[in-house]
Amino acid sequence: MTLRALIFDVDGTLADTEQDGHRPAFNAAFAEAGLSWAWDETLYGELLRVTGGKERIRYYAAGHDPACAARPDFDELVRQLHRTKTRHYQELVGTGAIPLRPGVASLILEARSAGLRLSIATTTTRENVSALLEASLAPGSAAWFEVIAAGDCVAEKKPAPDIYRYTLAQLGLPAPACLALEDSWQGLTAALGAGIPTVVTVNDHSRDQDFSGALAVLPDLGAVDLAQLFRLHQAA
Repeated sequence: MTLRALIFDVDGTLADTEQDGHRPAFNAAFAEAGLSWAWDETLYGELLRVTGGKERIRYYAAGHDPACAARPDFDELVRQLHRTKTRHYQELVGTGAIPLRPGVASLILEARSAGLRLSIATTTTRENVSALLEASLAPGSAAWFEVIAAGDCVAEKKPAPDIYRYTLAQLGLPAPACLALEDSWQGLTAALGAGIPTVVTVNDHSRDQDFSGALAVLPDLGAVDLAQLFRLHQAA
């Protein structure tokens, strides 16, 4: 089947947002709330096994601060921490401090010129996606993506396939007509679970993960051009 759409993950795929964006934003939110929590790089790498910001907070509290997790207002605390973290993240991204990964901008521009439809399937919030694109790709570039499936628009986050199934429904395309770009085993599992052929670009957190089933595992999108992606997709 002919390739008609590219579906991008965001964190770790479009940009290395986790260590330089989300982690310091979480820590700023914790400090603002008067919590003594501090996520260093090693701990955060472990926490990335949990998909979703609010889910990550809950997981950490259960294992490291059970008294906090038992607070009667814990659910509201989690929501407030996540709102505050999102504000800090967007402020950081708005400075242009988090560039896109190699090859991302050129591939997006090439795909647009070729008439491919562009979409995003991510667990981060839509506001975070827009902030990153506007600051690091081009003003108005969020509108280049026909579907931005983000945040809590589905019940189950990756590695569940829900976000990709939702994206396919919004696009009105069958899975074999699309190609997913991911960076983690959770994302790969989600995309494959929806039947979408997938190319993985690894990073420091994911390079040792199992990517069985991926069409290709690359260091970044600078290692491939659109013609090569068409060939990989055709061979799937």
